[in-house]
Amino acid sequence: MTQSPSQTTTGWTINEWLTAYRSQGLDARAALHSLRDQLSSADASWIYIVSAAELDAQLDALALNSKSADAKNLPLYAIPFAVKDNIDVAGIPTTAACPAFTYIPESDSTSVARLKAAGAIVLGKTNLDQFATGLVGTRSPYGAVPNSFKPEYVSGGSSSGSATTVANGLVPFSLGTDTAGSGRVPAGFNNIVGLKPTKGRFSTKGVVPACRSLDCVSIFSLTLDDAELVASLIEGFDAADGYSRKAPAAATYFSATPRFAIPAAPNWFGDAQAQAAWELTLEKMRALGVELIAIDFTPMFNLAQLLYGGPWVAERHAAIGEFMQEHASEMNDVVRSIVEKAVNFSATDCFHAEYQRADLARLIQTLMSGFDALLVPTSPRHPTTAEVAADPIGVNSQLGTYTNFVNLADCSALALPAAMRTDGLPFGITLIAPAWQDAALVSFGKKWHVSTQLPLGAINKKQTEIVATTESPKGYVRLAVVGAHLTGMPLNVQLQERKALFVESTFTAKNYRLYALPNTTPPKPGLIRTETEGAEIIVELWDVPVQHFGSFVALIPAPLGIGTLTLNDGREVKGFICEGAAVNGAKDITHLGGWRAYIKSLQK
Repeated sequence: MTQSPSQTTTGWTINEWLTAYRSQGLDARAALHSLRDQLSSADASWIYIVSAAELDAQLDALALNSKSADAKNLPLYAIPFAVKDNIDVAGIPTTAACPAFTYIPESDSTSVARLKAAGAIVLGKTNLDQFATGLVGTRSPYGAVPNSFKPEYVSGGSSSGSATTVANGLVPFSLGTDTAGSGRVPAGFNNIVGLKPTKGRFSTKGVVPACRSLDCVSIFSLTLDDAELVASLIEGFDAADGYSRKAPAAATYFSATPRFAIPAAPNWFGDAQAQAAWELTLEKMRALGVELIAIDFTPMFNLAQLLYGGPWVAERHAAIGEFMQEHASEMNDVVRSIVEKAVNFSATDCFHAEYQRADLARLIQTLMSGFDALLVPTSPRHPTTAEVAADPIGVNSQLGTYTNFVNLADCSALALPAAMRTDGLPFGITLIAPAWQDAALVSFGKKWHVSTQLPLGAINKKQTEIVATTESPKGYVRLAVVGAHLTGMPLNVQLQERKALFVESTFTAKNYRLYALPNTTPPKPGLIRTETEGAEIIVELWDVPVQHFGSFVALIPAPLGIGTLTLNDGREVKGFICEGAAVNGAKDITHLGGWRAYIKSLQK
């Protein structure tokens, strides 16, 4: 028997929606109409809310187009989401927050089309800084979007409405865009996740360009699980997008003990609350085992200055220059003044700037090669709406201190909640890594987000613990190590050099015996499967990148090798084995249960 919604659905994650549909009999049509009825056009977060008929049309199409006998098996079955109003949704106006620019697209953007194919339902289009030009969330004729914690403070932009609809629990996720930080600053200001992918990972076909060579579709969500799921559904090469790129075959991940570079001398522009939250964040990072190294961010700052101080404003003009010829007077004054600076740059200037960008990007990438990621404040300050109004260009520039360089340097980034300031505002951090390190950012981000124990968004909802996966990531081999490769042992560095991921400490099945092999340096054990009496032996599981597995195996000396081990829960994994003849004369240490206990006994 189907049920109508008996409780509010606001604040639900994707998993909670799916559980209600699949296990509790929640009726999708009733639930989504009830949710739509709660939305208000007076909320500045929205530019357009779908009508009841438009909602029904999507639900009808979902039922009609699903090839599955049960549409509820779709990964995003009837999951509501919001779309920044510079991303096309078929039949719904796209305004880019400029009424004179309005058009009605005939087809969905690639990202929206892929989400609809997965079962998701668009609830509406969200407000933004006009033409995605700004990091403040105030440059819109549809109204300034207030911060979800304190309305006198800015929400951040340009993806302001996409962030606040998630932070306030109206939808579990939304789409934004990010050219200079538009998918990160609003996340930091509203205590939510902001995933800015590697350029080209998500198609930008059907997106009104800001700077087309830099633009990314971004994802806002309450949790990393939701962001990761949505990303997996919209990623992929799109031949119709000239800037789409094919991802590497296998992801890479951070070291077991991550090394993050941090800015040596952050400028907080007078925001002592942000500075205090940052210092607390660094303490928590160190407590998680992260090594933090202060470096000079001058190359990043120099690259960031090119975005608005160089000819990339001409790329913004390239996107809307024809429109401006007839409608410049109908644009936001600040946005128009920025785009009009395009006349100050020649084609020659553009090439000189591109050469400078390439040189700085190479320098930054070289600096980053010694670290797993950069760790920065998402924004060095959180201004009020009045402060932005008093100095719209200057304050906006300050907010982009750690965001403007990222796409110019071809990096991936993930904005994460970090702390609550004592004034009641959230403080966020951003992890920045080279291109195609998106999975590494999300993997670490999950651990960090749970460790903060912060509520989700602005809805005062607790987080759930991370559920460990039983499978290796794509492109990895799960390996059991038993001796000198254990954490803290002499050869563990061989795993860390290959970016192997620690999974867990566990035990073999009961039919193994462990021996201390004679004349090995450093000392090594031999693990033997036995048909007679054995014991469970402690092992560590590590996921090793496939491309580095061969080089790891090449380091293993005889009589050791790699075979298949059976664990105490029945799983089979690759692991260290030993030739049977090698244990003749070796010391049987099975009774100690593991190599660490043996090493400790020697020390005694």
